[in-house]
Amino acid sequence: MAVTIFILLGLVVVVVVYGVMIYNNLVRLKHDVSQAWSNIDILLKQRHDELPKLVETCKQYMKYEQDTLERVMQARSQVATARMAGDVAALGPAETQLRMGLGNLFAVAEAYPDLKASQTFQHLQTRITGLENSIADRREYYNESVNNNNVRIEQFPDVILARHFAFTARELLEFSDEEKRDVDVKALFG
Repeated sequence: MAVTIFILLGLVVVVVVYGVMIYNNLVRLKHDVSQAWSNIDILLKQRHDELPKLVETCKQYMKYEQDTLERVMQARSQVATARMAGDVAALGPAETQLRMGLGNLFAVAEAYPDLKASQTFQHLQTRITGLENSIADRREYYNESVNNNNVRIEQFPDVILARHFAFTARELLEFSDEEKRDVDVKALFG
């Protein structure tokens, strides 16, 4: 009888320890996703702060390209709104519009030799391009973290604790097909 009690007590301890381990792993994954989003948020904020400087520099040279500059600033505003709201679904389309606007802006800048020669423009273009590359890297890490989180909260036996403690699936940061397509350089200059 005493042996049976020790065996049952041992099994209860093993189940509790295993449950704690699962819970702790779910918490770690949840915080990994939050940290990955925070990393993207920092870069988006930095780019958000740099874009007005770029547009202002371009305005000094580009007298007839106000439409291009306005589209960049409008897209910047949409990205900022989605970023501040933490709205991953809205961020994807807004990012697509911003990246297309920047592509157009840099392409149009080719027609302005004085602008291209400006050290301020070159510095800002390099800085924003670097931020774009960093955002792409962080987006990949974010999506990996989200995927790890979403898989774990659906796997057995993790799903039991995930549902009980209200762990939820997170949304991937995805971009439209336009964003993934190669840029048509001829169309930019046409």
